[in-house]
Amino acid sequence: MSILEDLKSVKAGGDSILSIGVFDGVHLGHQHLINNLVLQARGDDRYSGIVTFREHPAVTLRSDFEPQYVTTLENRLRLLRELGTNFVVPITFDTELSNLSVVNFLEMLQNHLRMKGLVVGPDFAMGKGREGTIDRLEVLGGEMGFSLTVVENLTLDRDEAVRSTNVRNALMTGDVHTVRSQLGRTYSLTGKVIKGAGRGSQLGFPTANIEVPAELAIPADGIYACYTNVEGQSLMAAVSIGTRPTFKDQGHAIEVFILDYTGALYDRVLTIEFVQRIRGQEKYETVKALQNQVNKDVVRTREILASTAVG
Repeated sequence: MSILEDLKSVKAGGDSILSIGVFDGVHLGHQHLINNLVLQARGDDRYSGIVTFREHPAVTLRSDFEPQYVTTLENRLRLLRELGTNFVVPITFDTELSNLSVVNFLEMLQNHLRMKGLVVGPDFAMGKGREGTIDRLEVLGGEMGFSLTVVENLTLDRDEAVRSTNVRNALMTGDVHTVRSQLGRTYSLTGKVIKGAGRGSQLGFPTANIEVPAELAIPADGIYACYTNVEGQSLMAAVSIGTRPTFKDQGHAIEVFILDYTGALYDRVLTIEFVQRIRGQEKYETVKALQNQVNKDVVRTREILASTAVG
């Protein structure tokens, strides 16, 4: 679908104020920006809208880029809508859009979404070659009749700005606590339960193997205390991410052992909420040694989750 078709698919309903970006993860920094957008639009009696890219622009601009998204597109759109905007428009960043001048891009937004204002962060740029810098947009706003509001980045500890890159870096080390502090919610993965090697059942801890999209960022290999929802119930789970080195199995797996549950899970869709990393992935000399460690992991999972609220 072309950008023109994407924009035509939404009726703004009136003059609007927009924010533009990928918004991967919809972290606290994004929420800060969008809250400012919504408040400004309401104060000006205008509609608030978000234009977001289905895929990261680097997918088109760089042949070597391999995306690692914090959220799926479906979840990203849901989270953005929950922030109170009047509309969210997903568009495809393709070669056509990458070659679009900033003026032509702005004209499309004015013609199809009735844009009267832009709310952006200090690092924002748009148009071919990122020609539409903040300074350029300020000039164009005066010439084309739209306002420009620059919202400073949200900072947390150590005055470091909240960024999607920081979330991904924390996931790479298994630091789900930092991930939660940046997202403002518990990090989660959703996937379909598929058939595994049956190693968990052999150990006495039957697991559900879940399959997630390859382009999603996942936490570092290790054991995690998590929650999952089954039949409307929030249940404790010990989750293993890794390659099962004790058995020399091939491939990478996400295995979910749901505490105090014995029902069938094949083909169901599970969402896992990561509360805390218990330990890294380790290789054991015997199956018995591994069983003993898994028992300890389950006990530790109960201890952690009994004292931790999620959300």
